[in-house]
Amino acid sequence: MSEKVLMKGNDAIAEAAIRAGCGAYFGYPITPQNELIAYMAKNMPGKGRVFIQAESEIAAINMVYGASCAGARAMTSSSSPGISLKQEGISYAAGADIPMVVVNVVRGGPGLGSIAPAQSDYFQATRGGGHGDYRSIVLAPKSVQECADLTYLAFDLADRYRMPVIVLADGMIGQMMEGVTLPPEKSLPELPERDWIAGNMTARETGPEGRRKARHITSIHLVPEELEAKTRKRFARYETIKAGEIRFEELGCAGADLILVAYGTSARVCLGAKMLAEKEGIKLGVFRPVTLWPFPYEALGKIAAKGKPLLTVEMSLGQLVEDVKLAVFKAAVKGSAAGDAAGIHLLGHSGGVIPTEEEVFTEAKKILGK
Repeated sequence: MSEKVLMKGNDAIAEAAIRAGCGAYFGYPITPQNELIAYMAKNMPGKGRVFIQAESEIAAINMVYGASCAGARAMTSSSSPGISLKQEGISYAAGADIPMVVVNVVRGGPGLGSIAPAQSDYFQATRGGGHGDYRSIVLAPKSVQECADLTYLAFDLADRYRMPVIVLADGMIGQMMEGVTLPPEKSLPELPERDWIAGNMTARETGPEGRRKARHITSIHLVPEELEAKTRKRFARYETIKAGEIRFEELGCAGADLILVAYGTSARVCLGAKMLAEKEGIKLGVFRPVTLWPFPYEALGKIAAKGKPLLTVEMSLGQLVEDVKLAVFKAAVKGSAAGDAAGIHLLGHSGGVIPTEEEVFTEAKKILGK
């Protein structure tokens, strides 16, 4: 059994990426994820892998695109403003069905904002972020252990579904230190075969004169009907993801007086508020989406259908709560009489302000009239 080591969240993400077979990393420094790029700079070259500090975030994301097309498991990381600059490249990758892993260690915004932890990039991550009809799988760790586990998983999901996968960790998760058991290092034969990439042609793919058959990877389709057909095929794949890749955690939701809904650092705060409530005989449940896309609408809807109030706790001013409302709406549409009767409440902060356990507990008591 592997021993635990003490690591920062940013370092755990980097080490897990290396162990997952990341062959190429391209990035540009920005706080609060700088430890991640520094870790890759120190450890990638010695393993014969590619590390480049690009001249900009825009250059970095397009290098990831090219490396993935050439067959490498490729990755970039940044924090909020830097991720904004990468959105066009992420859209290109989605349009060309290119796998890649993008890590966002979120800071306060909009604009340059602050370097303190935030969760205000939720819409950007879960609603596409770039132009056009597409989605990215979004994984949200709440601990250093999950920083490692979900990053390791992200590379497999990206290859399995040929699409961008975003690891959305707020600045607190990236900076905190905890014990972590690291995943095993994958060898080259363990990595999935990419039979769609440019290069690496087989004998069966050569032309009649023995010349290499060209393989063109692109996101451009100038005939509208062809583009729509391509996009509809991609959305059919998204339905497969919704059916098989939803992840969530619920704690004490059965029989709870009120359900707290949160992810990342906010979920950790909610667990503390739950412990405070137990001392006063109040039952609080915690529902934590691990995949922010696809969102666990059905699972949360079943809880909401019991008619208990929901308190969304987030480090943004009302983004996660929109998906909570959708979960309740979907439960009501399915015929749950109590589905649309559950009260939905929001405790949100912005700019890098982190909610406290006492604040969450006080708000819960206020909702419950206690």
